[in-house]
Amino acid sequence: MARTIAIGDIHGCGISLNRLLESIDVTGDDKIVTLGDYVDRGMGSSQVIETLIHLVSRCRLVPLIGNHEIMMFKGLQNGGKDLDFWLMHGGQATVASYGGRLQNIPQDHLTFLSHCLRFHETDSHFFVHACYDPYIPLNEQPDDVMFWQHVNEFPPGPHMNDKIAVLGHTPQTDGEILDMGHLKVIDTFCYGDQWLTALDVESGKIWQANEKGEVRVDQLVAK
Repeated sequence: MARTIAIGDIHGCGISLNRLLESIDVTGDDKIVTLGDYVDRGMGSSQVIETLIHLVSRCRLVPLIGNHEIMMFKGLQNGGKDLDFWLMHGGQATVASYGGRLQNIPQDHLTFLSHCLRFHETDSHFFVHACYDPYIPLNEQPDDVMFWQHVNEFPPGPHMNDKIAVLGHTPQTDGEILDMGHLKVIDTFCYGDQWLTALDVESGKIWQANEKGEVRVDQLVAK
């Protein structure tokens, strides 16, 4: 049976991502929606991108872009202050994963990241990296909200489309999903020694893995 599974912020945690995908046992019928922030902070950004590129052939992968990919592209394109800003906010770990040289980043990795989407929507859910304005259609959301705003700063109400939001970006430092009913935040602070989370949005099944290679499976209680 086809599943729609969202994966939270990976942040260079390559071991966690591989263990998570093994536990999910991805099939060609599955839709996997990754919520962005594949790079920075953790030490395996290059491995993460390579894994996601190969995942395209195994399922229906829907990769979203996060603010760290935006910082990365600005830094690579503009240099100067934009490059310094990216490096200061986790980019140094990404560069290190490519052998310490920007020139080592393969073109196919950059191409993959350049094709990531701003949002994704199904009949019952929508997926964005950071947050949303409940009164604005998804295709008109401002960048500062969609990619940068933390849910705990301005918790949004239900969106005008009446669908459940699945979000990342706001790290849950206890390693647990933030479930507010109309929205679920699944950035569970993997790079901070917690968990990388995958959520089957229909069944509520949860898979989590960490950089130690540990895996745990749970069930989200309906609200």
